[in-house]
Amino acid sequence: MVRNPERRTTLVDAAIEVLAKDGARGLTFRAVDAAAGVPKGTASNYFASRDDLLAQVTGQIHQRIAPDPDEVAEVMAAPPSRELVAELMRWINRRVTENRTGYLAMLELRLEATRRPELRAELTRAIRETLDEDIRFHLEGGLPGDRTAVMLIYLAMTGLMLEQLTLPGVVPVEETDGLISTLVDRTVGPEAG
Repeated sequence: MVRNPERRTTLVDAAIEVLAKDGARGLTFRAVDAAAGVPKGTASNYFASRDDLLAQVTGQIHQRIAPDPDEVAEVMAAPPSRELVAELMRWINRRVTENRTGYLAMLELRLEATRRPELRAELTRAIRETLDEDIRFHLEGGLPGDRTAVMLIYLAMTGLMLEQLTLPGVVPVEETDGLISTLVDRTVGPEAG
């Protein structure tokens, strides 16, 4: 296998674009080569198989959609409150819109994982680690709400993201901020007085 890290990253990023645009069925080495603007056969020199490419995409996509630590620190400068939790969820929702391709590719990976046990295991591990980190971040940050509240918010936000990415007309965009505030109010409870 060829060892040019920049070229490998370019190919994986191109694979994410192909996955988001054409789905798992459209993810071929030839399609990745075309999306990356490299000669035919390049992707097959970097990845032993389609499963290897999917594994690389799984790792890269999390880096691509992860928030910038400086942005997180800026948001977390506010005192812990129910409103801060709501603002964090609105921020996550905006990030989905801003990185639509990355999140669509993640949905495609989830679907593909239902048919590929190795991918399912890797994706489950990665998503579970992210969720555990989110729960830890919430609790250690002193934000209101317990572990169950964080899980409920995660599940509701995942559903909202799915609707916005696949059928954006189901939940009107002008209603999302209010829905997120209500979600947080009902899961976390009222502000302590």
